[in-house]
Amino acid sequence: MLTPRGVSLSLTGAVMWGAARLIGSPGVEVVALGLIALPFLAGMAIRHGRRDIVVRRHLSNARIRPGQRLTVSLHLRNLSPSAAPLLLLEDLLPPALGRAARLVVSDLRGHTDRTVSYSALPQARGRYAVGPATLDTTDPFGLARVRVRMDDRDELIVTPEVEDLSASPDATVGMSVGAARARQLLRTGEDYYTMRAYQQGDDLRRIHWPSVARTGELMIRQDEATKRAAGVLFVDNREAALGPAYGAAFERAISSAASVAAMLDQAGFTLRLASSDTPAAPLAGERILDALAGMVHTRIPSLATALGHARSAASSDSSLIFVGAPPAAQEVPSLLRAGTGFGAKLAIFVHPVEPAAAPASRREQLLSRATQASMAASRAGWDCIVLSPSTRLSERWHVPTQRRLAFNA
Repeated sequence: MLTPRGVSLSLTGAVMWGAARLIGSPGVEVVALGLIALPFLAGMAIRHGRRDIVVRRHLSNARIRPGQRLTVSLHLRNLSPSAAPLLLLEDLLPPALGRAARLVVSDLRGHTDRTVSYSALPQARGRYAVGPATLDTTDPFGLARVRVRMDDRDELIVTPEVEDLSASPDATVGMSVGAARARQLLRTGEDYYTMRAYQQGDDLRRIHWPSVARTGELMIRQDEATKRAAGVLFVDNREAALGPAYGAAFERAISSAASVAAMLDQAGFTLRLASSDTPAAPLAGERILDALAGMVHTRIPSLATALGHARSAASSDSSLIFVGAPPAAQEVPSLLRAGTGFGAKLAIFVHPVEPAAAPASRREQLLSRATQASMAASRAGWDCIVLSPSTRLSERWHVPTQRRLAFNA
């Protein structure tokens, strides 16, 4: 395959040959024929002396956070005894990670190794394929090249942003509120135990004083019989609710879901993740962040249909966390019915657009919908948090709940 330089040289030789024929100059004609043939001879030489080069890719981390730098190392090994000519290495990247990396490797001797690297800075969550790599071998003059495509790819997972819900912006005011909200969700993890009478030698720290006050006898709480708490995290990923994937509202909802999931997983919860188009599936640890990293919008129009996946996983021993846009008035009953079979319930409502940037009529409609949905859910025993696309969950997590006002409204 000729390079642009090789093509230009051949065209120049062709023009010279035509001019030499017109003026009758055999010497110039010979030079012109040499210029025409030189790029093709260079290509034949490259193909005849082709080296066996193996390229291996290594990612500094297969799972990173948005804004975390990724280093990609490409390890080249020349399996042939002869030195390889100039090598041009290109590693393809998805558009979200930037332009393809292009590297030059020279003087790769026989049976030797060389490692080159480049870096990328992902800014958006997602599951990406890094590669494939292509290796171009060129002659010293850059007239011809031979391209070899490596078919291997490496998967990179950019997890959603996870906020630390245990840290309060103002520890003197908000920490107790955030801790109380967490205990409300986590209380199912404290309710599973069996009791037995105290025996001499038992650890006094295991005495269950509420049972002592009720029965008048020393009772021991058996932690070895403790059952792991359970939770269902439902993300309303309908395009009609939050807009398309990777929009501001959709990404705020995904980040909020990831933050709550990380908190519950750290507390030992058995988690199941459901969305508008996928049934509840048990996921633990980093797997739930991996699933949220690849979540996109769906075109299911009805919230009642979408919530079917949450209702099917209902259990009085489980907590329910709903993350989505504030439902319309006609959709609120569907949300409340979906939560009747659960224990503790938390709703995180994300405005589909920024209220402050919307026209006055649109802003009033957004705020009214969120207020009505929060009040109805609070009356039904839900804990509610309302976010705008630019508001972080940690900023509202430690704000006192408005449930008391909702009951009195």
